[in-house]
Amino acid sequence: MVFLAGALAIFVYGMIAAMLGTILPDLSARFGLTPKQNGSIAFAQALGLMISSLLVGPLLDNEGKKLGLVLGLILVAVALLSLPRSGGFGSIAALMFVLGLGGGVVVTAANALINGPSESNLLNLFFGLGGMVTPFVAANLFKRDIVKLCYAAGFFALVALAVQIIAPIPPPTGAHSFVLADVGALMTQPVLLMLGLMLFLYVSCEVGIWNWLVQHLIAQGIPETRALNVLSLGFALGLLVGRLIVGFGNIPAPPETITLVAAILMAVTTYLVLTIRSVNAAWGLVFLAGVAMAPVFPTTLAIVGREFPQMTGTAIGLAITCGWAGLAVSSRIIGAIAGGDTKRLRKALLVIPVFSVVMIALNLALQAMLKK
Repeated sequence: MVFLAGALAIFVYGMIAAMLGTILPDLSARFGLTPKQNGSIAFAQALGLMISSLLVGPLLDNEGKKLGLVLGLILVAVALLSLPRSGGFGSIAALMFVLGLGGGVVVTAANALINGPSESNLLNLFFGLGGMVTPFVAANLFKRDIVKLCYAAGFFALVALAVQIIAPIPPPTGAHSFVLADVGALMTQPVLLMLGLMLFLYVSCEVGIWNWLVQHLIAQGIPETRALNVLSLGFALGLLVGRLIVGFGNIPAPPETITLVAAILMAVTTYLVLTIRSVNAAWGLVFLAGVAMAPVFPTTLAIVGREFPQMTGTAIGLAITCGWAGLAVSSRIIGAIAGGDTKRLRKALLVIPVFSVVMIALNLALQAMLKK
């Protein structure tokens, strides 16, 4: 029941991670939004994610994961059920900020609840499943009706909320109370800083795909419905398959080696994605990019849990906050490079393979640090 509670929460987060990229084409057409404005909307969501992930760690360590999951899902449901009534750029950005606040709490609490290399990958395969459902349902069931999509996602968030309330989630042990000075010491730990930087780069890459791939493919002449299916049955399915492989495969390799191999494959596949124009080639390469990216986030958080067995919720919250900072930075960079021309997204999205190459170097440095 506890794993189910965590899995449903992560499933909801997967749905909202894919939400912005799924609804942006319709919102852009309806309100005349430019890529630069879309970048600002993504930044608002990232800001909410950063604030909540930074602040929720002490709450989880002191008051328990249940309270965090409940509060996060309430914020998610409110934002999703309000989005269909948004009136333009300002209200959309505000609601995405609230959605980010809730999402940050949910993902931090769920990953603190279920932690460990295999367990984290199994938990986060539900993220891939949620990410696959949103664009697939939008394209094939709701026929790009974002009102129905938001209401459906909001309803499921309420279902997940009910499960959190009744699930026997363990209370905090109370063995290690939160002390502000301890957070300062935690933030200066070199290993945590390295892992935080890893998530900064990784989330920049993953969310770059979620938020911008559909618009990029449309600019290359691929119809919107097919572009949404590439995101769903390509990228999201790849994330799901990759996490199944790592979660059930019992790979005989240290977590640091898994993230290194993933970073190498990310650099290759994400660069190739930006070179294609056909639907079939796009699907295949985007799927492989999803498989490559799949283990990085949960495996990195598992390393955080392993290296910081005390104040685990706070350590995970700090690491995840670094990841959302990557979302904020990359969204502004991509939006600024593209400007008002979606065809320039091909050039702007080169940020993703470049960041992947930096991840390779960072993984090597992390391995050297952990061996000392």
